[in-house]
Amino acid sequence: MKVLMVGGGGREHALCWKLKQSPLLTQLWCAPGNAGIAEVAECVAIGAEDVDGLVAFARDNAVDLVVVGPEAPLVLGLADKLKAAGIKVFGPSAAAAALEGSKGFMKDVVWKSGIPTAWYGRFTDIDAAKAFIREKGAPIVVKTDGLAAGKGVVVAMTLDEALKAVDDMMGDKVFGDAGSELVIEEFLDGEEISFFALCDGNTAIPLVGAQDHKRVGDGDTGPNTGGMGAYSPAPVLTPELQAEVMERCVLPAIRTMAEDGKPFTGVLFAGLMITKQGPKLLEYNVRFGDPECQVLMARLKSDLLPVLLAGAEGNLSGVTLEWRDDCALVVVMAAEGYPGSYKKNTVVRGLDDANVVEGVTVLHAGTARNSEGEVVATGGRVLGVTATGATVKEARERAYQAVDRIRWPEGFCRRDIAWRALACES
Repeated sequence: MKVLMVGGGGREHALCWKLKQSPLLTQLWCAPGNAGIAEVAECVAIGAEDVDGLVAFARDNAVDLVVVGPEAPLVLGLADKLKAAGIKVFGPSAAAAALEGSKGFMKDVVWKSGIPTAWYGRFTDIDAAKAFIREKGAPIVVKTDGLAAGKGVVVAMTLDEALKAVDDMMGDKVFGDAGSELVIEEFLDGEEISFFALCDGNTAIPLVGAQDHKRVGDGDTGPNTGGMGAYSPAPVLTPELQAEVMERCVLPAIRTMAEDGKPFTGVLFAGLMITKQGPKLLEYNVRFGDPECQVLMARLKSDLLPVLLAGAEGNLSGVTLEWRDDCALVVVMAAEGYPGSYKKNTVVRGLDDANVVEGVTVLHAGTARNSEGEVVATGGRVLGVTATGATVKEARERAYQAVDRIRWPEGFCRRDIAWRALACES
């Protein structure tokens, strides 16, 4: 099979790395890719949001399957245009991708489906939003309705913080048009987990659980990021809880979307808070998580390619996945200053030294090669140092051993990835 991966981050490197292992694969392209992806796939200079360019490439190269990594091209309708051109695609239609493209739409679907979630309000008027916040009190959560690269969420512990978030998002438009509408919702307390299911429009099969670390600093301090590390399995996600999540938080949404004429095909990513009352849905995303995808691919024993094809063709019923018993952990190395402004094009050295640590694969998120052929940092999140081990402790030791071999003075990482899981192991 000839496969085109769309995207150029750590998630896409993990997917390309796994697809490359498939005996069914004859050709793998990635658009636009990065310096690490170029080692396992042929990178093509087409942006992930260049919908027409991607469709033309897939058609001209007789691509058998397109796998879409990021959410933006899905919201723009890439899957619809590929299907119209007769090309198989793993990823939802624009109508179904609104589950991530519009937080308000997502909350309405969740409410309609009877899925446990936080109470919420939708606002396009700044004064009405502030009045709602004053009525409800703090802590409270303020979100942009539209896409904001994982950063359009403020968990406000005080009223002043919440009111400032409204001014920033809706008044000053710090996230552009994404903040034209806001979703303001209840603060949920508990342990957050990431849950993924592969969907073919009618059927959904669960993947193993993972836990992400959103805040930039050790001890879960500082602003939210796109994710600073992850690990799998997540001890909090017991087999009983996984069954409950599928029954209460995933399958009802799949049924509602199908009934509404917007069947969901692709990866449904449920962000959950495990509260004292049980699991409650925080949000849906319509693609693999980043950096959760890195640890999922490290643990997946099954061939990924036929599974994604089955999802694209509506044939997931009866598909089972095999997983390694090993634990997997990823430490994200980011450019100093992230998630704020950061310096680009700094040289990253020592990657070969890091890759020889047992159980370690360094996956690239925001990299390119300069004119001298050196790897340089081009994004905020730059590397995902991914390790497996018999225990979380062993995986973590290997990951940080590899991190310490990477010579990049302008980079940093959290040093406490998997602290919750380590507490469970000890």
